[in-house]
Amino acid sequence: MDRSTQIIRTSVVGIVTNVLLAAFKAIVGAISSSIAIVMDAVNNLSDALSSVITIIGTKLSQKPADRKHPFGYGRVEYFSAIIIAVIVLSAGVTSLIESVKKIFAPEKPSYSTATLIVIIVAIIVKLLLGWYVKRQGNKLKSDALTASGSDALFDAVITLATLISAGVMLLWGVSLDGILGTLISILIIKAGIEMLASPVGELLGSRVSPELVAQIKEEVMSYDQVHGVYDIILHNYGPDVMIGSLHISVDDGLTAQDIHGLTRKITARMYQEHGIIMTEGVYAVATGQNRRSDYQTKVLRALTAHKELVQIHGFYYSEKEHLVTVDVVPDLSVKDESALNQNLTRELEELLPGEKVLITIDHNYSE
Repeated sequence: MDRSTQIIRTSVVGIVTNVLLAAFKAIVGAISSSIAIVMDAVNNLSDALSSVITIIGTKLSQKPADRKHPFGYGRVEYFSAIIIAVIVLSAGVTSLIESVKKIFAPEKPSYSTATLIVIIVAIIVKLLLGWYVKRQGNKLKSDALTASGSDALFDAVITLATLISAGVMLLWGVSLDGILGTLISILIIKAGIEMLASPVGELLGSRVSPELVAQIKEEVMSYDQVHGVYDIILHNYGPDVMIGSLHISVDDGLTAQDIHGLTRKITARMYQEHGIIMTEGVYAVATGQNRRSDYQTKVLRALTAHKELVQIHGFYYSEKEHLVTVDVVPDLSVKDESALNQNLTRELEELLPGEKVLITIDHNYSE
């Protein structure tokens, strides 16, 4: 069973559970002539909305790529997760307003046997549903499912807090309804903001996990011809599609045919192992006894002495153009990159008289 099918199946479980719970509440409400229970049944039907949104988002995300969207519609899942997070956030704000009102104007609860049965059943069902859906969301890396599961868990927690505060009020005459409600509402709002942060971060282009970057480096470095891996850049186009690029350094003695074969192997492995459509660039490492090799040694030795540089790569020398180029990655302590570039350029030009030096200030986008 593929990922999207599992997400839809889990969402269907959420819809069916909420509908059955709504039907149970409606029947009990009708038998006990309780309008409140019947209205709560209607509320349960609205709880199924997050599961419906998840299904719609998953279906839309499976649309095939077209001319306008060459990488597909996978990011639609992030929008469905944002909508559900906003629903949770709205519920938290509404609950906070009502809870604060109860602090200043507490009401004595009045529960019948039928009401207590409905509340206990609702708590148990929502806890189980929330746990199941959230677990599936984490397993399938679906922000929408995770948010939907959290929504169900919060419903159970709010109902449980209401029941506890009612018991305290009936036994000791102390009203905790508003206080407990306020505390829980604040937690829901905090969770809603965190739920919102994840999909919004993906849309904005958040940094990929360092574990994935380390694994990619290890796999690419496993090829004997590769001396270094640099400039890893990865973009998410949904949970199933990732586009990326990286640079590898190889001996300058390799032929175009050798490099072509090597990059083909890396591209195939990245797609098979991680589902990444990867493009590789190449840096040539100077070998042998020649001016290019001599300049490379001098430049790397000089730049390595600068502690503010965390990475140096991409050395290139053109004897015909009298041009030396190199890429450097400064650490976060460097605020004036232009000044750093000027100082390093001046230093290398003094080290290599008669040569033009071009330094590119690079950035680490994945580590």
